[in-house]
Amino acid sequence: MRKNSLKNVRINGEVQRALAEIIRGGIKDPRISPLTSVVSVEVAPDLKTCKAWISVLGDEDVQKSTLEGLKSAAGYIKNQLAREINLRNTPEITFIMDQSIAYGVNMSRLIDEVNSREAENENRG
Repeated sequence: MRKNSLKNVRINGEVQRALAEIIRGGIKDPRISPLTSVVSVEVAPDLKTCKAWISVLGDEDVQKSTLEGLKSAAGYIKNQLAREINLRNTPEITFIMDQSIAYGVNMSRLIDEVNSREAENENRG
């Protein structure tokens, strides 16, 4: 199975949906922020491993504690995933903090600052 085959894309989407549901409703760990979302999932073609990019709204401490909570609950999450999705193998999940949303917000803020400075300079000149 190729990396971007239709089957693999469908499996990635299904695992992403199931992971989001499990994280939102199934885990009782207080370290995991309720504002956690699964941004992207990449399941290996052999179905043995899975990278899950997550995004957490909050400061760096909230992100770190959420990542720790998810790593400690990885066994439970894998078990729930096996119950929800019928795959030949249930992949080992590696959680990765996705900074793209925070990066986008920061870049947008910087662009707004530059635009407001240029507007001020045009008004003066």
